[in-house]
Amino acid sequence: MSVVDASLAGGYAVGDFLLVVAAGFVVLAIGMLYRAVKGPTMQDRVLAVNVLGTNTVVILAILGAALSEPTFLDIALVYALLNFLMAIAISKFTVERGGVL
Repeated sequence: MSVVDASLAGGYAVGDFLLVVAAGFVVLAIGMLYRAVKGPTMQDRVLAVNVLGTNTVVILAILGAALSEPTFLDIALVYALLNFLMAIAISKFTVERGGVL
């Protein structure tokens, strides 16, 4: 019996609770998508896209735990590395000449 099969107080499995948490993160990601599209400045858009990438990593990790699929954790790790590289690349191209980078 795995941790995901264990019961919570209401008779629901831990996996069911984790799926509800993942759905909550999807709702938050949809809300952040508005900021990525309508951000008043480029920095707001870059930060929103970075938050969306991080949120995707969290959703993948939660789904991996809820469904007892370790493959989701591998995908989340690769996606986190790509999200980091994307943030560095976008930051490098948005900073003006003579800036930090």
